[in-house]
Amino acid sequence: MPGRRVPRWRASLHRAAPALGLFAAARLTGMLVIAAWAWHVGRSPRALLAKSWDAEWYVRIAAHGYGRTLHWPDGGPVQSDLAFFPLYPWLVRAVGGVLPVAYGTAGLLLSWLSAAVAAWGVYLVVERLCGRPAAVLTVLLWGLLPHSFVLSMAYTEPLMTAFAAWSLYAVMTRRWLWAGTLATLAGLSRPNGVAVAAAVLAAAALELWRRRGRTGRRVWAGAALAPVGWLSYLLWVGARRGDLLGGYFAVQDGWTSRFDLGIGALRTVRGMLTGTTQFGFAMALVITAAGVLLFALLCVERPPLPVLVYTAVLVLITVGGSGFFESKPRFLLPAFPLLLPLARAMTRARPGAAIVVIAGLAGLSFAYAPYALTLARMAV
Repeated sequence: MPGRRVPRWRASLHRAAPALGLFAAARLTGMLVIAAWAWHVGRSPRALLAKSWDAEWYVRIAAHGYGRTLHWPDGGPVQSDLAFFPLYPWLVRAVGGVLPVAYGTAGLLLSWLSAAVAAWGVYLVVERLCGRPAAVLTVLLWGLLPHSFVLSMAYTEPLMTAFAAWSLYAVMTRRWLWAGTLATLAGLSRPNGVAVAAAVLAAAALELWRRRGRTGRRVWAGAALAPVGWLSYLLWVGARRGDLLGGYFAVQDGWTSRFDLGIGALRTVRGMLTGTTQFGFAMALVITAAGVLLFALLCVERPPLPVLVYTAVLVLITVGGSGFFESKPRFLLPAFPLLLPLARAMTRARPGAAIVVIAGLAGLSFAYAPYALTLARMAV
């Protein structure tokens, strides 16, 4: 009907459509390259994406619940599935109960859908901050990162990024209850989902300070909801392990994963510089260093406080954590605001320069994924 008002969500989806199309093209191309290489080396593409490394743990939790622990014969660390946050396997089990598919396939479907929803949210956040051209480029760059193949796997990064991006957008549009609820869900998705809660709490504190405490109940409610998911799982694991406050961190310690302000990471880097190392470890070092540099550039641009806090917490957890050095690029994957300085620079550059950057990044991304999944002897 003439003059009929278009719903906001539909209007935003229409604006984001070019970015989402480019993102889908990037990820589909990456998946086709992975599939072609997998068939070439006699591997199953589905198994690589649905059962590699952490994906196998998530699928097993979805099928059997918690309770698996690995005890190494040489007396090495004890690895418990309690290290993995519960929302993703819960959703995998729900999808597998509704659709006639195995849990591994359900995990892939959930991750692909989450990646699309995350890309939409990323677009809206960046559009609000920098305009449409930068938003389109940010979404495309996010889909072409060397480690973006994780977005096509049965991993939790797509789900957490979706909740994070939409929570940040809710904060920026002053929808406090939505922001807190989505932060809770992000906190149930991954350990570094606490970054979303920190962003919401920082934004709420700033709002209260600006209004001298004279603000509505929605701000208080959003702030109260934000850390509930993350804290609930930590306390549940603590109660199950007999150490309410330290139980979860003891579980992580069994995986040699702890926060030590980067001491463990520096030891790994020193070992890399003084001896031989795999290409994947060198890539992890380069990508992590690039992330720190991009964060410095982001700070110069003075983004809104919630965006800055969210990104800062993710970078701090990644750089300051020890264990699984090769996985640090994956830990930075939800930190999409790091791409803002690059996207802005590309909008001001000549089209030819932007095309060269995109083509080079695409080539690196599509070549690195088969290596990481089939050739590298390291965790993703």
